[in-house]
Amino acid sequence: MDYRINRRTGDKISVLGLGASSVAQGGQSEGVETLRLAFDRGVNYFDLAAGEAAGFPLYGEALADVRSQVLYQMHFGADYTSGKYGWTTKLSDVQRSVEWQLQQARTDYIDYGFIHCLDELSDWEQYVGNGVLDYLQDMKRQGVVKHVGLSSHTPELVNKALDTGMVDMVMFSINPAYDFQQGEYANGTTDARSALYRRCEAEGVGISVMKAFAGGQLLDAKRSPFRQALTEYQCLQYALDKPGVLTVLPGVRGKADLERLLGFLDAPEAERDYSAINAFMPADAEGKCVYCSHCQPCPAGLDVALINKYYDLARVGDTLAAGHYRKLEKKASDCVGCGHCDGRCPFHVDQSGRMREIAGYFGE
Repeated sequence: MDYRINRRTGDKISVLGLGASSVAQGGQSEGVETLRLAFDRGVNYFDLAAGEAAGFPLYGEALADVRSQVLYQMHFGADYTSGKYGWTTKLSDVQRSVEWQLQQARTDYIDYGFIHCLDELSDWEQYVGNGVLDYLQDMKRQGVVKHVGLSSHTPELVNKALDTGMVDMVMFSINPAYDFQQGEYANGTTDARSALYRRCEAEGVGISVMKAFAGGQLLDAKRSPFRQALTEYQCLQYALDKPGVLTVLPGVRGKADLERLLGFLDAPEAERDYSAINAFMPADAEGKCVYCSHCQPCPAGLDVALINKYYDLARVGDTLAAGHYRKLEKKASDCVGCGHCDGRCPFHVDQSGRMREIAGYFGE
């Protein structure tokens, strides 16, 4: 397992985590064994926004004895009163649901307490006006909640929450369909979504990724908005290449699903290569580096994707990224202009021109 660090909290987070939406589908025994297998294989980050109430006791049974070694996202606003998932901003219902979630998962604390499903301005106003946000912050002061996060599909609302300075983690839907304005949750322009990822990276706010497969649509050519199927591994790599992303949280129905997804960690680069998405990128995304590294290897030894990422982050004020750039053994000024990367870039980026631009920006 590979791990990434949340710079605001210091937590070491597995690049593959687990979503809870489907874990109860195989029954209690299968669910418990699946969660334990995930832990044994290095998964340490779990989202508990389950599709039904039956999922919560599985965590208590599977992971209570290793609770200090795992990290839970639990949601203030997810309601399981009916036995199925529901959504509420009523304070008393939120309080009751959080207490129930803690009890069922056999834990007395929450690593990341999330404002749940913040997609409309009215949602934020309700969370604030109904006292739910105050309740979450009170729980943090008491030590029950360690860190604050939110889940959303809307860049504008995430930015509003980030402006408060209280957010340590964001759960956001990242996949090629939504990023390129295709699908039910494709909120925000391609540029707005990219800017959000860069802001999170610059401010040290981690991103946990939901809907990496667009609800399975991207895996099925008949249902894909692009009429072309991607693989799970392509979608996982796409999400992990975005600035700010620490972990991707696919749902699993049992051990077989989990084993297949964990195969991503050892998959060859060719199986992770998502450059096929260039066939359905919109015009406004053409010519923009997505850090896919498809241009490698560089004859001059430059890590072209990393140089691009540090440059884009530095331009939005990320001094850490600027510092990382300056420590690179090979910088943009070492580009020899051979055009190898230009010819290999599936997104038609003028990388040679970018290297000159980047070298100028850093005064080389």
